[in-house]
Amino acid sequence: MTIYSRIAGTGSCLPAQTLTNHDLAQRIETNDEWIVSRTGIRERRIAAETELTSDLAVKAVEAAIEAAGVSRDEIDLLILATTTPDQIFPSTACIVQQKLGAHGFPAFDVQAVCAGFIYGLTIADQFIRSGGAKCAVVVGAEVISHILDWTDRGTCILFGDGAGAVVLKASDEPGILATRVHADGRYKDILNVPGKVRNGAIDGSPWVYMDGSAVFKFAVRALADVAEETLNAAGMEKADLDWLVPHQANLRIIESTAKHLHLPMDKVIVTLDKHGNTSAASIPLALDEGVRSGRIQRGQSVMLEGIGGGFAWGGALLRY
Repeated sequence: MTIYSRIAGTGSCLPAQTLTNHDLAQRIETNDEWIVSRTGIRERRIAAETELTSDLAVKAVEAAIEAAGVSRDEIDLLILATTTPDQIFPSTACIVQQKLGAHGFPAFDVQAVCAGFIYGLTIADQFIRSGGAKCAVVVGAEVISHILDWTDRGTCILFGDGAGAVVLKASDEPGILATRVHADGRYKDILNVPGKVRNGAIDGSPWVYMDGSAVFKFAVRALADVAEETLNAAGMEKADLDWLVPHQANLRIIESTAKHLHLPMDKVIVTLDKHGNTSAASIPLALDEGVRSGRIQRGQSVMLEGIGGGFAWGGALLRY
């Protein structure tokens, strides 16, 4: 019998504090119209000073576990995608495992920035298909606000904090139909945080740097290509798609991808206006909203896709 991995439940967590464009205009030279016209973002959530990536991740995982109707004892794999770990080591996945009161099964982080959730989902899918796991949790969680220069208008307006998670279970029914992931380190200098810890101090800049124009041009092309590649791998056509759940980086990029897939925007889950770019958390956050709002229904086909620093990018096609 062929083993598939299927999403059994979704969950998410957002910090309580909301930071609007009007709030930002009190800090830097900008305004709501300027930000919305260029990005589509109206507000984002910001973690409290004491709130860590693992804290957000745990709440998202707990919500996904409840939605899936599974117990913590059933989990046998935990993959956490993040760019903002709690500390250098151990992995934030191990910290989440400890906070959940679970232990013994493999738990590790994946670092592919905004594509991290797609990478994590791809790995978990392979674990389940090979029989290495039966009930896996994949979570994307970020506290990007900790690495933002709040005087840099080009970056601080874009990002927010949050976490999203899914529970994947082994099934005899197809769930994840195909995934495709890519990376190209030649573009590493376009989007990065170059700083590192050395000899007890930060060596280099600890802030997000982005060449916005270069990122936009690459992202539009790469996301269109990987969506088509993933559809081809599953033997499906654009007309077979019910939903697009994209990485929430820029509304113009999302609209470009939807147009390429011949999908109207009412078939695209957009949370960008409320959440900003939450990096590895943005796709599972949007997926959870689509599911809990009742828009995404069982049996429908859903395309997930994202691109982030590296560049790293990927797509996942699933039957929800």
